[in-house]
Formats: sequence, C-alpha cells, structure tokens
Amino acid sequence: MVGAFEQAILALMIFVIMLGMGASLTPRDFWLALRRPYGLGIGIVSQYGFMPLIGFVMAITLDLPEPIAIGLLIMACMPGGTTSNIFTYFSKGNLALSVLMTVTSTVFGVVLIPIVLLIYASALDLTIPRENIIITLVILLVPVAIGMGLRKINANVGAVTEFMGSALALFFILFLMLSWIPRNWQFLLTTTPATYFVAIMLGVFGIAIGYAFARALRLHPRNARTVALETGIQNGPLAIAIIALTFSGPEQQGIMAVGALYSLFIVITSTLVTLVFRRANTAAEQKLPDSLL
Repeated sequence: MVGAFEQAILALMIFVIMLGMGASLTPRDFWLALRRPYGLGIGIVSQYGFMPLIGFVMAITLDLPEPIAIGLLIMACMPGGTTSNIFTYFSKGNLALSVLMTVTSTVFGVVLIPIVLLIYASALDLTIPRENIIITLVILLVPVAIGMGLRKINANVGAVTEFMGSALALFFILFLMLSWIPRNWQFLLTTTPATYFVAIMLGVFGIAIGYAFARALRLHPRNARTVALETGIQNGPLAIAIIALTFSGPEQQGIMAVGALYSLFIVITSTLVTLVFRRANTAAEQKLPDSLL
C-alpha cells in the first residue's frame, strides 16, 4: 500500500510531470490540432478505443481477481504519458504529433475516462468510484494550465519546466523500485502469473495494434511509429496517483499492482520497440511529412 508520506511525494511528482506537459504547449498547438481533426481522431480512437478494449478482453479471458481487474481497467483507460514523447524522439518518430496526442488525450480524458470506465466496469460488474477519479483529473489540469502560462511568460523557463517534467516521469520508475516494490514484495511473489502477463502485454498489444492501425490508414512511417508508442505507453504515474487517492485499505495493494508493474515493464518494452523502429528507419523516411499526418 501507499503511505501518507508517499502519497504526498507522489502528488508532488504528478504535479511536476503535468506542469512539464503544459510547458511543452502553446495555444497555437491546440489550434493546429483542431485544424487536423483527423490526427486528433486517431489519437482518441487509439487511447480510448483500443486500450480499454484490450484491458477488458484480458480481464474477462484471464478471470482476474477483482482488485487486479479494476487496476487493469484503470491503467488501460489512462491517457498517453510524457514517457511516450521521449521514446518517440529516440525512435525518430514525429515528436510534434506525439506531444499533441499526449496532451489532447489528457484533456479529453476528463470526460472520456469516467465514461469508458463506467461502460467496462459495468460489463464486468465492478464498482469504481468515478466521482473521485473525475475530481482528480480536473485538479490535474491545473498544473497543465500553469505550465502553459510559464511557457507564454518566458520560453526559457518553459523549456526547463518541460525538461523537469519529462525527467521526473522516468525518475518515477526509480521511486517505485525503491519504495513500493520492497514493501509489497511478498504480494508480488504470491500474486498470479496473470497479473504479470496483463501488466506486460497491455503495452505490447497497445503498441502492436496502434502500429497496425496507423499503417492501415497509410500514415507516414514516422507517424505510424508515433501512433504506436502513443497508444501503448499510458500515463502510469497518473494511474497510480488516481488509485492512491481513490482507494484505501488492503484492496489498494491489488488494484495498484498492475499500474506499478506496467510502469516498470513499459520502459523495457518501449526500449526494445525503439531499437526495432530505429533499425527500420530507412533513408526514405528521413524526409519530413508534409503535415503532422
């Protein structure tokens, strides 16, 4: 479980991560995104269409314990994370598209996450306190707005804030390794193999389906790689923050397990996928596409 001190640290880390996300944006970015609704549509379908469906299918086919199923659904319904922007950059994807997909999925998530959770939780006969999740999501939009304000006031301050947010997203993994895992070691040793399977394969299936979807739409290879990573890399810190602030008692440990394990394994998965993408990057792909899509 997560103690009061860890909740405070977690809340601070999430605040800085979301602050960095906001600092990467300007109002013009949203205008450009609205001018390309095709790209926005792909992002929304990928995040709130494919990923929750993948989580739901795994929950019903693997007959998961209720806490694990709840944690899986919450993780699957999260928006993209800033980690996807980092891996998009290293995989020679379209970084501008990656950032826009991350932020738009976060903003739309305030409405879509509770709706999608309601649909799939009802189908699985699970109870998830949606009101707490909505409140948490709305509150987390505040640092995004502050980050945008810092970027507008001073571009250099915005750049530093953006870097801090991205770096802290990776530091979050170290925080899990040093804090959560040792105290929950016995639980991790005794939990079912299915818990590890869903934590690993949620990202793997997401990346694979996102890439297949993008290629089916005949997107430029750079954009296809971007959509794949944006689909499979969810905002693990946000999921853990929501769970820590929504659930308590013994059930919190099981619900948080998928999010914590996913956050660890997605870095490994994304690193391997990035290496594959870089090897597949041909000279012809170096040509910039005419637009984000």
